Amino acid sequence: MGDSRRNAPTSSSTSSRPRAAALLERLPSAPGFWRSPVRGVPFTAVLGLVLLAGITLLFVTGLLSYAAYNPDLNPVNDKTPDKGLLGFYLFPWPTSPHWLYRLTQGLHVTVGIVLVPVLLAKLWSVVPRLFTLPPARSPAHALERISLLLLVGGALFEFVTGLLNIQLEYLFPGSFYPLHFYGAWVFFAAFLAHAGLRAPQAVRVLRTGGLAGPVPDDVLQSPAPAAPTLSRRGALAMVGAGSFVLLVTSAGRSFDGPLRRLAALTPHGAAEPGSGPNGFQINKTAAAVGITTAETGEGWWLTVSGPAGDLRFSRAQLLDMEQHSAALPIACVEGWSTSDQWWRGVRLSDLAALAGYPDRPPGVLVESLQRSGAFRRAALRDNQVRDPRSLLALRVNGEDLSPDHGYPARVIVPAAPGVLNTKWVARLTFGDL
Repeated sequence: MGDSRRNAPTSSSTSSRPRAAALLERLPSAPGFWRSPVRGVPFTAVLGLVLLAGITLLFVTGLLSYAAYNPDLNPVNDKTPDKGLLGFYLFPWPTSPHWLYRLTQGLHVTVGIVLVPVLLAKLWSVVPRLFTLPPARSPAHALERISLLLLVGGALFEFVTGLLNIQLEYLFPGSFYPLHFYGAWVFFAAFLAHAGLRAPQAVRVLRTGGLAGPVPDDVLQSPAPAAPTLSRRGALAMVGAGSFVLLVTSAGRSFDGPLRRLAALTPHGAAEPGSGPNGFQINKTAAAVGITTAETGEGWWLTVSGPAGDLRFSRAQLLDMEQHSAALPIACVEGWSTSDQWWRGVRLSDLAALAGYPDRPPGVLVESLQRSGAFRRAALRDNQVRDPRSLLALRVNGEDLSPDHGYPARVIVPAAPGVLNTKWVARLTFGDL
């Protein structure tokens, strides 16, 4: 007679199976691990459509910001020399309207800040899918998961580096410009792939069920949701409120008056750095870059080079030339800007004529007394030199430039990024760049 207990499970094996099942249920890969009733395709779809519009605007304005540096003009302007085909769209940056860069870069930075709560909410809403097992059910599913990793990683990288740059915290393993530029292309490629796959579903969901309606086979809805403490509309309202607070506390860095004082979250917000004609925002001080009064005093000379040779001018001689005025802002890549300041000095086109280009002056290479750092030299395109508002400024708002604003002379050009408005100018070389 056989022993009926021979094939029976042992007590240890029967007890280990429930323990293993219980352990699996406590892992993030278990459907019941994520219990928020807010999660679901409708909630994610709304956030996704907002990001679709916002990130597209970010990408376009970011490309415009790169074009504004005229990187195809001269290597000194190009911080991404290995861009190859990624520079296919570059075009000569215009000088009109004079507030163009102030608008495009202000939008780029402001929209990026405002989208932070939306991005975080979107990542929270889809986090269960990052832990789905098995990791890949098919080659197509594997490609989708890889694109999702690039999307999430790229989004975090672009937003973190951008926010650090706005706060003037350059904690990067290299230059911000190439990191942000190449990272944007990787992220946007993954973003387009993801949007192409998900946008039709998002639109269909919002047209049919909306936030409250049922969605068949909702992969993000918990199979055992907890009791609701907040509706989906309430959660979206919280995200919107967060974005609004960030808008109010950051957008004012581009405006004078009460709005700037509200911009407490940005380095160039809260208050002007001083009073009087020179009391507007400064990107870098003379002391920070090692500019001394010995270099900018009576011994300072401006060298103007061209077919006529090397010409040298003292500040007094420049002041004796025909003076012109222009009302122009300063707008920087960090998103802050000033209102129009009243600059006065010698037109760049007049200096080009002295250098040997009386008709249709070419571009110019501008060199600063600053001895190190990015953009101590900058190239300006011929259309920038020819614009009658482009000046070698000697005074601002009726007063001599302060040392921090570029005394004894600085360049000011309409619609140009702030770093191309070189301060403490020592040499202008006109010619083919």
